[in-house]
Parts: sequence; structure tokens; C-alpha cells
Amino acid sequence: MEELGWAAIFSRLALQFWPVWLALLAVFALSLHYRRRTGLYGRLFDSPLGMVGFGLVMFWVFTALFADLVLTFDPLGQIAQMKNKVPGTITPDGGVYLLGGDNLGRDVFSRMVMGARRVLAIAPAATVFAFMVGVTLGLPAGYRGGRLDAGLSFIANLVLAFPVILLFYLLVTPEIRTTGLPVALAAVLFLFPVVFFTMLWNSRFFTHPAKRNLYVGVTLVLGLWAWSGLAFNADPLGVWSMEPNMLNVFVSVVFVNAPTVFRIVRGLVMDIKTRDYVAAAQTRGEGPWYIMLWEILPNARGPLIVDFCLRIGYTTILLGTLGFFGLGVSPESPDWGSTINDGRRLLTIAPHPAIVPALALLSLVLGLNLLADALREESLKD
Repeated sequence: MEELGWAAIFSRLALQFWPVWLALLAVFALSLHYRRRTGLYGRLFDSPLGMVGFGLVMFWVFTALFADLVLTFDPLGQIAQMKNKVPGTITPDGGVYLLGGDNLGRDVFSRMVMGARRVLAIAPAATVFAFMVGVTLGLPAGYRGGRLDAGLSFIANLVLAFPVILLFYLLVTPEIRTTGLPVALAAVLFLFPVVFFTMLWNSRFFTHPAKRNLYVGVTLVLGLWAWSGLAFNADPLGVWSMEPNMLNVFVSVVFVNAPTVFRIVRGLVMDIKTRDYVAAAQTRGEGPWYIMLWEILPNARGPLIVDFCLRIGYTTILLGTLGFFGLGVSPESPDWGSTINDGRRLLTIAPHPAIVPALALLSLVLGLNLLADALREESLKD
């Protein structure tokens, strides 16, 4: 079979990512133009590390969004003649496997592109849910202290006492799914965003019953609708749903990350609650939840934003580890961990099926770490 040279491969790769380049150009142009008006986000563009990290992260975000336009073949499609073919090999029908074929004759490039969608469909959303759990429990634990703090801290420490990889491994095994434990955990954990936003609106608009009732009502309707579909697959309209494998992985990520977020939030609250502006709010007669959500939480945003970025990277690595052990979303999934696992068996013969997703995983996590470092530096200037 004919093969393209490396110059032709790189030029075709660059051309294939045209929607990503256009989106990045638009985002950078707008961000640089309005950077003086967008606070902490805008100050990222005063830092070279921040711009590099942001660029790497957004590259993969846009790759996931425009995956259907970027990929060249069906990521699950197999061509027998293309097994373990080197990058640039031309297929029998005239197409090109830009980054070669894997052990089943699937296009490595297309699997890498679709793998970005798999990873970014789980890691950021699961991290958001973990933060909802950690913030909702960490705020009252740190602010009130006493038995509530002792009880919640004991539960968090109990979860953290298990080795993370082992706990992850146990939670995502198919045998656990048959016990109904993932559904039970989802029923509890997925309620926390509803509780958080309900308390947020209720505390903010307590003296404006019309606004409070509207915001709380919308939150309860949308939140419980999503909760019933995601946790129990019981949405009659079919808008909210999650496959059993996805639910298993998603709940595991939230369950493992939430205790660490809880401890961070609790520690921040215990420090901030001694500040003068908190005492002033107490003197004005503000309620505890108003003080926690509208006085303390905004002043803890810097460390929490940094931790959020780092935690997405940490979760991405965990998802890759699960896929490597064959415990990903599904056996044929193009997620990067599964792809690395499929390719590692033939590293000495055909290294590209494992190296390509490994480099993709490395670049995303590197971008998140650089972004977190830049955010940390800029938040310290507040």
C-alpha cells in the first residue's frame, strides 16, 4: 500500500482541524479584546503560561465539539487490510489513515478525536457534581462546626482512607452494577446541585418572595426532572438519560472527588468566617446560608477555581486509568485509556496506536495544569 510522507501527513492533519483553528482564533481574538473587562479570566491573557494552558485545553474542547467534522473515518469501523499500518497509509478505497491503523484496522486519528469527546463528556461534568457535593456540605461544616462538622469530616476521612485507584476499581466493576449501588449513589449525589441552587436563590431573594418562588420553582422543576432521568433513567421525554456504564463511571468520579473538595471548602470557610465582612453581615442580621453562599463562597473562589482545573486533569488521568484496565465506558469505546490499552500489546511492532492517545492525554492534562498555575498566580493578586 502507498504511504504519504510526514510533511503531507502534518499538512493534512492541520487542514483536518480547520473548525478547531477557527474557533480558537475567534475565542482568542475576543478574549484579548475584552480582557480588561473580564476579571480573572481576562488576566489569564497577561500570562504566557496561562495562554498556552488555555489554548491546549480549548483545543481539545473544540475538538470534542467538532469531532464529527474533524474525524476522517468511523472510529469503530474496521478495514482488515489496515491492521497496524503506519501513519499516512492509503486505504483500499483511496482514503488515508493519517495516524495509522490499530490492531483491528480502525483509524487511530479518528479514535483519538472521538476519544476527546468521551473524556470531556465525563471529566468536567463529574467534577462539577463533585464540587456541588463538596461545597454544599463543606460550607455548613466549616461555618457551624460542632457535631455536624465532626460527622461529615468522619465520613469524608473514611472515604479518603481507601486507596483511590482501588476504590475506583471496586466501584466500576460490572458486579457492583448488579447490586444497584451506583443507582443508589446517583440518587443521593445528583440531588446536591438541586439543593445548592435552591438554597442559593432562597437565601438571596428571601425578602423578595416573587423572585424567590420563581427561581426556586424553576430550579426544582428542572433539577428534579434531570435527577429522575440521570439517576433512574425515568425521564418520560427522554431528554435526560445515562447509559449504565456511563452512570457507573460518572458516580464513581463524583464519589471519589467529593470528600477532597469538602475538606478544601471546609478549611477555607473556617479561615474566612473570621473576617470582618462576615462579622458585619452577621451584625446586619443576615441568615447563615446567605453568609455562607454570598459572603464566604465568593471570597473562596480563587483557590476553588484552581482546584477545579487541577481536579479535571486528575479525573482525566483516572478515566484513562480505568480505560487502560478495561473498565471504561464500554469495551469498544474510543476513550484514550482503552485505546492505549489496546495498543500497548504491540508497542514493539506498531507503537503509534498507543503513543497517539497517550500524547493527547498528556497534552490535555498539561494544559489544565498550566491553566491552574496561571489562575493561582492571578488569583493571588486579588
